[in-house]
Amino acid sequence: MTSSRELTQREREVLSIIIQAYVTNAAPVGSRFIARNYNLGLSDATIRNVMADLEAGGYISQPHTSAGRVPTDKGYRYYVDLIMMIRGLDEEEKKKIDHDFRFQSAERKDSADLMRAAANVLGSISRQLSVVLSPRLSGAVFERLDIVLLSSSRIMVILSIQSLFVRTIVMELDLEVSRKQIDDVVDLLNERLSGLTLSDIRNTIGRRLAGSEADRGLLNVILRSAGNLFDDSPMPDRLYIAGTEYILNQPEFDQPQKVRDLIRMIEDKNRMARLVEMPEVIMPPKPAGRDVSITIGKENRTSTAEDFTLVTTPYFAGNAIGKLGVLGPKRMNYEQVVRLVNYMADRLSHTLSEVN
Repeated sequence: MTSSRELTQREREVLSIIIQAYVTNAAPVGSRFIARNYNLGLSDATIRNVMADLEAGGYISQPHTSAGRVPTDKGYRYYVDLIMMIRGLDEEEKKKIDHDFRFQSAERKDSADLMRAAANVLGSISRQLSVVLSPRLSGAVFERLDIVLLSSSRIMVILSIQSLFVRTIVMELDLEVSRKQIDDVVDLLNERLSGLTLSDIRNTIGRRLAGSEADRGLLNVILRSAGNLFDDSPMPDRLYIAGTEYILNQPEFDQPQKVRDLIRMIEDKNRMARLVEMPEVIMPPKPAGRDVSITIGKENRTSTAEDFTLVTTPYFAGNAIGKLGVLGPKRMNYEQVVRLVNYMADRLSHTLSEVN
């Protein structure tokens, strides 16, 4: 999503300076400021002319008469795609993240605790809103199932998925079952389904359970509920958000409407999960590593996120893939955020692999 016209080297330099200065100072940037603070070898008048060309191209805008210029969505997109350079974190930054993640996840072996810890660390270090979405489990392997008899007509089904995730579902039955009937069904399900992916189970469970001698009443309940039991989508309550206290300190949130928009996004976890899972705007490959999605302003496809940038990257839990990232004002330090998101995803993937 870059411009149809390639910017000149001079235009690229001025656009980069405007973005960096605006990120740092949260104030429109004027030609005189650039001439005084950056050694470009250009006069104030020449810089004004370059800025006029950038404004005509839609890369910067003037929020008020006689004010300096601020980047537009198009300007940020050009910068992200074609100007900024991503390097790896330095050793001190890595040590800080490693220390905080170890502290947050100490004595925690459950995957939910690890994802929550990753969100907390990423939010505190980036000073933005951090989001961690649990993996879509279509590629994850089902390990075993247990059924707890709550009453003669009520059971709780417990699924263990790839040693990382546990799903519990309470089911009301229109029949009475005994402990013996439950044990027979549990043995059958684990024998015939263990080691398969959830999507394989959903697609083939009827055939795989055919011809068994286990109680057909309870088996039919399981078959009718297979779509829910073996669902592979991330659940809204598996979205972990942290860093609200940091992002609200940003100058953009001096406006009450912006605060309300942010709170609405945080509270609607279904919408937030879709927003995190959806980004398709992928940065060109960078030397620093993995694929990163950056959606800016209206690219987020939801009105409440039009003033934000979302930076996400995948992390891995066995064969399953989740999303981890940062949501913040468009006026963010893109290079730093990409570095932090990349490294935190690596740490979370590594830790989840150790648990598995």
